[in-house]
Amino acid sequence: MNKERYKEEYEEGSDLLWPSEKEDKVTRKFYRDLSHLTKKETSNNIKRFNFFELVLSITKLKIF
Repeated sequence: MNKERYKEEYEEGSDLLWPSEKEDKVTRKFYRDLSHLTKKETSNNIKRFNFFELVLSITKLKIF
């Protein structure tokens, strides 16, 4: 049972175009992959920042 794209019309004058099941699966996979990629980038940036903070704190300890 593969739903096709369909249009839903409302009395207020708005029309909604709903995706087919295939389009919906592709869209959900795209955003899931994008979300995972973003999480990886964020964790890498945090590690780099923590490393920078560590180097900075060691440098401060040697100066004082």
